[in-house]
Parts: sequence; C-alpha cells; structure tokens
Amino acid sequence: MEVDEQRFSIKDLENLSGVKAHTIRVWEQRYGFLKPRRSDTNIRYYTNDELKKMLNAALLTRYGFKISQISKMSDAELREKVLELHQHEALQDRLVNELITRMIEMDVEGMEEILDHFILNKGIQKTMQAIIFPFLERIGILWSTDRIHPVHEHLVSCLIRQKIIAGIESLVHRPISQQAALLFLPEDEYHELGLLYLYYLLKQRGLQIYYLGSSVPLNNIEYIVKQKNIPLLFTHLTAIPPGFNLSFYVHQLSIHLKNSEIYISGPVVEQISHKSFPNIHLLHSQEELRQLMEKIFVKADDLSRKIV
Repeated sequence: MEVDEQRFSIKDLENLSGVKAHTIRVWEQRYGFLKPRRSDTNIRYYTNDELKKMLNAALLTRYGFKISQISKMSDAELREKVLELHQHEALQDRLVNELITRMIEMDVEGMEEILDHFILNKGIQKTMQAIIFPFLERIGILWSTDRIHPVHEHLVSCLIRQKIIAGIESLVHRPISQQAALLFLPEDEYHELGLLYLYYLLKQRGLQIYYLGSSVPLNNIEYIVKQKNIPLLFTHLTAIPPGFNLSFYVHQLSIHLKNSEIYISGPVVEQISHKSFPNIHLLHSQEELRQLMEKIFVKADDLSRKIV
C-alpha cells in the first residue's frame, strides 16, 4: 500500500473507536458529523483528521456527552473537552487514542514521550496493562488485514520492545531463585512483545529465565528442557503462521515436554481446542496471568528477605 493511500473505511473507524458502523452512519446523516470522501472508484473513505475526530467523539460519548453536543464543537473544542476529562479510565483511553493517531502519523518521538511519561509514573507493568495492550488490541486488526502500511507495525513493535527490554534490564540486580522457566515462540511466529512482557514478569519474581525468543523449532525446546530440567514453559501466541496446525502443535508440546508445565497465553488461545492435556494450561486474560503469578511464584521481595 502506497503512502498516499492511507485511508480508512467505516469498518476501520468502528474497530479503532468502538462505535458501530451503523451508529457512525446515523451520526453523519442526522448531525452532519464526519464527511467521508470518495475515491476515483466511488468508494467512501475517511482521512487521518476524521479518524482523530471520531476517536475524540467516541471518548466523549463514553463519559456522558451527547453526539448532538459533540457535533456542534470545532476540532479544537473537541480536543479541549477530551483534555478536561479527569476520570482515571478516561486518561488511559485518551492516551491509547493518542498512540493510535501518532502511529498513523509515524510520530515516533510523540509515541515515545507518551510511553516514557507513563512508565516513569506508573512503571512498565502498569503501562503494558493500561495502555499498550489496549492499544495493540485496537490496531491489531489493521495490521492483520494490511489496512495500514507494514512500516507502522515495525515502528510500533520496535519502540515497545525497547521499553520492555529497558524494564527487564532494570531488574538486573534482583535475586534469583532456584525456579526456572523457558520462554519461546513456535516456528515462524515473530510477534515477540507478549513474550518479552512475560520475561519481565517472571524475572521480576526472581526466576531463572531461559529466553529463546521467536521461531524456535520444537526439538530445540526439547533439548534445552532436558539438559536443564526446566519445569515451567511459557509461550504467548499472537497470530497463527500460514499453514500452522495449532491443535497439532499443542498436542506435540504436551507429548514431547510431558514433564514440564506449559502455559500458553495470547489472542490465539481462544482458538485452541478444548481437548484437555494434563500439562497444558491456557491463560485467557491478564487477570488469569496475574493470579498465576501470585499463586505459584515466589515474589522477589519475599525471596530477598529469605536471602538476607
């Protein structure tokens, strides 16, 4: 897709704003809100500026404003009203919207400023949960359907990757327990952000980490697990590579690594068969991941007291 073809369909606006396409059309017809253009082939599309306007309007409606009020505001007034929202959730929603628009504009400096400020005040874990994961969820469909240029995904992924790695490095002096975990992605899976976040969480709790990263053959995983007798394995599945048989792969993990407990998280988890394997554990949400961390791992603070 060429740079001058950066256009958005009404379905894109729905996915990014959370407002149904039918509702957007009603807003246009009844209130004159948004004015889609038409391509040379008579296909309706929306510009970057209209996407920004839609994101701001959607945010205001979630916090009590009526579209009849919003439609009378200028773009500057819209932005001002958004900045006046003081609810905690509204702040997070606004930052996610800003990340979306800055990504589209390829404003890396602006994105980094948003992330750095939030990390400084809340830490990397809260940043991931409150703004990065919601941001990735909302733009993920644009990436998967090639609605935006691949360079956007590369810029965003590399920036977030840097922030998570910096968080991991900040834990360098944490005490290490005798518990060990292996982290990996299947062959031809390269979406590493979720796995890096797991690395951060596990290292934060003092575990020894064997991080293999992306696209790891199963026999390599089996080799290091046997050599190091690693009891805990983690993978985070964001997308299914072409031709990848997910159910068969999970079955192979269960058989070849039968002496290890294997935890699988990520959006693809919902597509895994309900067939039960005794050593396979599916994590469907951040809350399930949080409960797991609290349940089976020694926290670094507790470990520090034991060592002292």
